[in-house]
Amino acid sequence: MPASILVTGASIAGNTTAWWLAKQGFDVEVVEHAPAFRDGGQNVDVRGNAREVLRRMGLEELAFQRSTREQGTDWVDEDDSVVARFEAGDSETDSGPTAELEIRRGDIARIIYDAARQRAAFRFGDRIEGVEQDAAGVAVRFESGRQARYDMVVVAEGVGSHTRELVFPGENEPRWMDLTIAYFSMPSRPGDSPYARQYNTVDGRGATLKRSLDGQLGAYLGIQKKPEGENEWPVEDQRRFIEAQFAGDGWEIPRILEAMRQTDDFYFDVLRQVRMARWSDGRVVLTGDAAWCPTPLAGIGTTLAIVGGYVLAGELARASGDTARAFDAYERVMRPFVKEGQNVPKIVPRLLWPHSRAGVTLMRGAMHLAATPVVKHLINNSFARDANHIDLPNY
Repeated sequence: MPASILVTGASIAGNTTAWWLAKQGFDVEVVEHAPAFRDGGQNVDVRGNAREVLRRMGLEELAFQRSTREQGTDWVDEDDSVVARFEAGDSETDSGPTAELEIRRGDIARIIYDAARQRAAFRFGDRIEGVEQDAAGVAVRFESGRQARYDMVVVAEGVGSHTRELVFPGENEPRWMDLTIAYFSMPSRPGDSPYARQYNTVDGRGATLKRSLDGQLGAYLGIQKKPEGENEWPVEDQRRFIEAQFAGDGWEIPRILEAMRQTDDFYFDVLRQVRMARWSDGRVVLTGDAAWCPTPLAGIGTTLAIVGGYVLAGELARASGDTARAFDAYERVMRPFVKEGQNVPKIVPRLLWPHSRAGVTLMRGAMHLAATPVVKHLINNSFARDANHIDLPNY
């Protein structure tokens, strides 16, 4: 009988891992705490090696069909005048703010989910409550009361992973990036730019509007500040916090706040990287943001999620049941790529979300100089790490 593997988490990393595990001949079940598949979410970039993995899955063309077709990124002032423009990447190795393949998180997750559920069993509305391991397998107790046994468990639940804390209690040493962000969708209007628009004002506040499909824009409200536990607050407290911080600001802020009051896909986060000294314990292994979240500042978080699932499944198949050997090989391949993704200087948010009027003026002046090749290269590299940092293995 094929080895049985439970994947917990049905987003990009979990769905990619499930597809490739099933492709390699494993018996795969996916459990997701949300009551149903989650669409929506912010725009994400798919770059470099991840494009090749999607190609090998036969899904790259479908992803391009759901691309936001964002033409690039504009830095704008209070009058919506363009201060600096960065055109969308014209190749999959481009490292600018907008990749050639820019897509909503829910759209790319849905494409991979639709393919994965043809090969793996999915169960929503449940999550792991307890894990007990022995030399032969993993006994899992679920919140629903169900109990089952698997040969391995893959944890792909995201930055705040519940199961990671059950199996690796206290081992995550987060690196806080001093940036608090709210994401949500809002209706577009005739005349909205095909370019993403980034606006900054004083006290570390900024907002972005990014084009999406289906008459929607992706809205982002960010504050450069030290974390104060806001990620643990109830959602309504988080909304009130954002409203109070941005009240009275100009540009499109009043329109964005009005949309925030009505949205049903509000997401709030205090950005932090996940730093784990190990990604496996016995027969349990971490992948995606649960293992290494680089934050959206890296520009290759989605790329790492897709490549990580591919590599993990490939190494498990190659090791022929030797989980320790497979997990060691997986870490050897992925650690350098993750290091590249997490190598984001903490000064980047401080520079791009200034606190003083003079800082805003200086930042806009620097952006205006971005037409010169040297400055453009430096700014692009602050947005995205090398998406082809490893030679993608063939399994």
